[in-house]
Amino acid sequence: MTGLIMAAQLILGLSFLVLIHEFGHFIAARIFGIRVNKFYIFFNPKFSLVKLKKINGKLHYKFFSKNLPDTELVVDENGNPILDEKGNKKYKNIDISKLDDTDWRKHPDNTEYGLGWLPLGGYCQIAGMIDETQSIENLQSEPQSWEFRSKPAWQRLIVVLGGVVINLIVGVLLFAMILGVYEKKYLPNEAVKDGIYAHEMAREIGFMSGDKIIGVQGEAVERFQDAVSPEMFFGSIVTVERNRETLDVVLGEESYHLLKTGKNFISPSNFAFSVDTVLKGFTAEKIGIEKGDIILAINDSVDVRVWGSFEENIGKFANQEIDLTILREGDTLTKSLVLDSTGKIGIGINAAPYELQNYSFFQAFVYGWKDAMLMLKLNVKGLKKIVSGKENASESVSGPIGIAQIYGGKWIWAKFWYITGLLSLILAFMNILPIPGLDGGFVLFTLIEMIIGRKLPDKFMEYALTVGWVILIALMIFVFGNDIFKLFK
Repeated sequence: MTGLIMAAQLILGLSFLVLIHEFGHFIAARIFGIRVNKFYIFFNPKFSLVKLKKINGKLHYKFFSKNLPDTELVVDENGNPILDEKGNKKYKNIDISKLDDTDWRKHPDNTEYGLGWLPLGGYCQIAGMIDETQSIENLQSEPQSWEFRSKPAWQRLIVVLGGVVINLIVGVLLFAMILGVYEKKYLPNEAVKDGIYAHEMAREIGFMSGDKIIGVQGEAVERFQDAVSPEMFFGSIVTVERNRETLDVVLGEESYHLLKTGKNFISPSNFAFSVDTVLKGFTAEKIGIEKGDIILAINDSVDVRVWGSFEENIGKFANQEIDLTILREGDTLTKSLVLDSTGKIGIGINAAPYELQNYSFFQAFVYGWKDAMLMLKLNVKGLKKIVSGKENASESVSGPIGIAQIYGGKWIWAKFWYITGLLSLILAFMNILPIPGLDGGFVLFTLIEMIIGRKLPDKFMEYALTVGWVILIALMIFVFGNDIFKLFK
């Protein structure tokens, strides 16, 4: 069941991302009067699961339909193929006037919508554009006014950027929705009056429990989560107030390795606590801990009067016998117990003494944008680490299997939309890279055309696209193989 939930989230998330990305190209093309021949979620080599098309005002549909070619061989009067100067067979666009009225190819003015069977992406086939769905053979006729190739460069540039732009917009909107609909509240940095709790790794760098974070990189922060942002691990100066003095804690660029440990670093848990609930069947109940008890120390030597210290230290005594020093109604007691392998004793504590603030509608969008840009920036920095060789690609890159595992085996909508929003931002960034076959490759070639004042040859574009697809297929093989390798590691 867990695997099915993971797969369902992956398919829904990718379908959504493909839909919005290709819709960005689609709507931009239609704005400039460019025909869109096909609009598909997932690829459909050989056949399609479902296809729909409006013909003469009526919607038609087909299931498990075989794909029909848009070109045909050029033959002589004897029916023999005519070859070009390189000895390759020549093709031409099908003469749609000779097709039967029931043949969808006879109605190219309307878009064919469909669902493919290969869930590796999707496509928006724009008339007159050389891409993965059309080769130079499809463009042998004179350019038509409704074709991509007949439009000025600035319009073609906008059409190519349409997918990236909408991925960026949707990513930001999803981050804003998560804040406004799911999280709803945030912890103001100024509310953490007792300062941070610095866990072991933070103490090694120079933080101390009780430090009050004033700013990061010289900028004041309103939310506590911004004060302890993952960005600080890529090199930053954190200004803190300690014992009424102001000082800087410097994190080097290589501090990002601390993120990979998964250990706690800084938290707002530097507050005194008392037992609020005692869970039935756990060690705390068995040794007689009661609601209202204040745990002071472990083994009379480890001070755990603040929650952060108790959380950090109790787990260190897993499978050991310990003494807890407890304050109960003014009396000091000692309770002996043996911890199990989890290091948990089974208590709930009083709520943290912090007043949370509601996100306003405007704040949700402002911080949604900020959070989205932060995650995008961190992923760009991470990619730079991989390219520079500072990080191992096999450990840092995930394909569909890895992404499914990130979604997890439980369907939690807040998590689902967060991961989908993050993937939308990553998709925007990856697509804008200047690699032939990606949107960034078309952007690069269009900008070159605008600079030199003439179009690049169609043959060059086709060759470049082929090289790009070789690179992308090799990358896909790597990420798929890497995912499978991790499963058996």
